[in-house]
Amino acid sequence: MQKGKPAKKYSQAGRVHDIIRLIEARHGITIEELAEEAGVTRRTIHRDLNAIGEAGYPLISEWTQGNKVYRFLTRFKDVPPISFTLQELMTLCFLRSQLDFLEGTPFHDDMESIYRKVNSVLPPRYAAHMERIAGVSLPLLQGRRDYSRAGDVLKILRDALIYQYRVTIDYQVPGKKQPSSYLLDPYTLIFHRGGLYLLGYAHNRQALRTFALERVSRAVKENERFELPAEFSPQEQLQNAFGIVKESAVSVRVRFSAAIAHAVRDRIWHPSQKVEDLEDGAIILSFEAGGTMEIVSWVLSYGRHAEILEPPELRDELKSIVAEMGSLYTSYD
Repeated sequence: MQKGKPAKKYSQAGRVHDIIRLIEARHGITIEELAEEAGVTRRTIHRDLNAIGEAGYPLISEWTQGNKVYRFLTRFKDVPPISFTLQELMTLCFLRSQLDFLEGTPFHDDMESIYRKVNSVLPPRYAAHMERIAGVSLPLLQGRRDYSRAGDVLKILRDALIYQYRVTIDYQVPGKKQPSSYLLDPYTLIFHRGGLYLLGYAHNRQALRTFALERVSRAVKENERFELPAEFSPQEQLQNAFGIVKESAVSVRVRFSAAIAHAVRDRIWHPSQKVEDLEDGAIILSFEAGGTMEIVSWVLSYGRHAEILEPPELRDELKSIVAEMGSLYTSYD
């Protein structure tokens, strides 16, 4: 609030109404600008913004030219009519089918709601096509994770991600009988190999941590909001990881036999990968990444057709695992 500027004499409800109008009228507005317009302190504006978010308004904050500004996700009344091609409808049906593994969660429910809304405004002939192309894709989700029991937790975490609310979660760490409690700023939801993971800042560890969502048994939304660091980027955070485990990157070289070389070279395993062709038809795939167990698990999935060449410690780790596996199959002889 500026010095000498008298505070406006109206209730919080009236002030909140004015703040909503200001946010709607501008692409983005700062705390300082809102405090000046309303004639109150920054602290009061913070409380008003919390009240607006709790009332269900899609309020978000973002950094623009060094300033943190607040705005609503979208102004729905200004959205023009949208038309769809059959190809776009097919893509929508395809994406809808990929969410079958999230049945019982708010994400699956939201996609079904979107699908019904789109279908309700289509011309009759397009609606008939929609029914037909709904079956043109078939997801085979072998070994998928069951999130049906995590619906309530995911609803809380979804809203916390959108509105930047701090949460407390109970997390079942493998090998421990009782879950551990974390005070968390949820940053990003990650989809990796058929699983959902939450990346956020854990206050009791004072570091970024990744949590498998099927292990979160309870989530409580706190009243306090958090600010996403301006320098944070989920892509940069995991750019050196082979999967979702962040470890120091090492130089990895793996030889794949000619029998499966075509299947390996056709995929992007890591942004840093390079492929070297050998005379016998085999290939050597090299990359710089961390995540020892993820790399070992990946190589093991190719059985005798894959061999770790470097680094030596990773090769020794796999050699030890293979020896233990061999003893399992010789113990019955």
